[in-house]
Amino acid sequence: MTISEKMGAEAAAPVQDSRTSARAAGRGGVAVLGAKVFFIFSGLVQQTLLPRAIGTAEFGILARVLAVASVVNNVTVASSVQGVSRAVAGATDEKDPLVFRSALRLHAPIAVALAALFWLAAPFVADFERAPYITAPLRVLALVVLFYGLYAPLVGALNGRGKFTKQAALDTMFAVVRTGALVGFGYWMWKRSGAGALGAAIGFAVAAACIIPIALQWSGTGKKGVFAFDWKMYLAGLGPLALTQLLTNALMQVDIVLLGRFLSINVHATGLVGDAASKAADEWVGIYRYCQYFAFLPYQLVMSVTQVLFPLVARAHAEGDRKAVRRYVERGARIALLASGALVAVVAALPGSVLYFVYGADAAARGADTLRILALGQGAFTMFGIATTALASLGRERIAAVLSFVTLAVVGVGCWALASPAPFGEAQLHGNAIAVSCALALGLLLAGAVVRKIAGGFVPAVSIARVVVVVAAAVFAGAHVHALGRVATMGACVFVVLAYLVVLVVLREIGSEDLQAVRAIVGRRRA
Repeated sequence: MTISEKMGAEAAAPVQDSRTSARAAGRGGVAVLGAKVFFIFSGLVQQTLLPRAIGTAEFGILARVLAVASVVNNVTVASSVQGVSRAVAGATDEKDPLVFRSALRLHAPIAVALAALFWLAAPFVADFERAPYITAPLRVLALVVLFYGLYAPLVGALNGRGKFTKQAALDTMFAVVRTGALVGFGYWMWKRSGAGALGAAIGFAVAAACIIPIALQWSGTGKKGVFAFDWKMYLAGLGPLALTQLLTNALMQVDIVLLGRFLSINVHATGLVGDAASKAADEWVGIYRYCQYFAFLPYQLVMSVTQVLFPLVARAHAEGDRKAVRRYVERGARIALLASGALVAVVAALPGSVLYFVYGADAAARGADTLRILALGQGAFTMFGIATTALASLGRERIAAVLSFVTLAVVGVGCWALASPAPFGEAQLHGNAIAVSCALALGLLLAGAVVRKIAGGFVPAVSIARVVVVVAAAVFAGAHVHALGRVATMGACVFVVLAYLVVLVVLREIGSEDLQAVRAIVGRRRA
């Protein structure tokens, strides 16, 4: 995930009153949003090309190591960017360089320490996964942990200074370089030695190293001087943020980490040994990662709602306006429900077709049922993320963290109970997907109830009922449709979305007032 995705259009810079500054901030916000859209597009390109460049088995190995590394990287990025951004934004023009240099002096050793710990932990992670051959790519990704830890504070400074266009440009350039390096190095190593996952990991590290000089050129390094930087208060502010990000990213990756272990253990029951056994397990991990990519789309796209609405929730809460808090929470959660419902309807109704569109017939045949289950579960995860973000906006970060931890624990126990004892292969994927989806649904019920109690509302029950009925109808209809060709898939996806919207209009869930509400939100955000 890029830094723009982590930050979105969050403007930590001081509010500026002049029209010129407002226009500049508006252009920056558009640039950051464009970078996010480009990131999603580059992710699709990356997910399409990598399996073709290194094969499904090597892609499965890469998925194993990235699942672990991304948790560390995403926590580092979110905490570093937002921490530095807030510190720089809160400083005067004279103290800005001093504050930034002090923050860099704090983050640099943290990055080194995290990279060292990741490098040392690599063989233990590989042993847990029952896949000793992933140690080498894991240790290569320790370099990515280091480079991310150095890069993120630089972007945080740009964000804190309101230089959103440069921030967006960095993320866009990095997305291009990373995709090219992952595919290029992966293909080269796969052809040379069969180690495509190791090559892709090296490409990732090279890309992360290449972007740092550009970021340094744009952000600078501040300047030395006598300045009493309160690092204890700074770290205290980073703690809750880092914990929240850790739990959220662990929720997104724990299932594939556990599945890799279970597949590596159960493959021996098939009689396969050695490289053949490893390849068979890694191929199924790769299939599950294909499914994850599409299942995560609602979360990636819909969570942008929080960047617009929930700062308003925080402001209304600070002003003690309970009616406004309830109105904003209900409005944001309902919009998120409608948007995520459309995406879930498409993916859950046409799982084989969307897999075929990107990965081909083999992936469609092996992963369609798993994707249908995961799509429903990740739809619940999207709304769970909306709920926990609302709680954080209301100053209830600890409650959000507890809910995330409980849900994470249920996911882990469920995967162990359903996927571990299942027969090797597709049955284990099904067990994993069912466990994840049920756990996320439970987490959503708990989080929704808590938000409703604290904020006075969440998603109206009638809206939930209507969306669930329409999505269920789409899934039922899609279950009777065979995998379509690529052109037909695009048409079918458009048809499902249009049918979803039309039915909700007929049910009077969507009306003219929704358009007016969106316009009002955008207008207030601009103001």
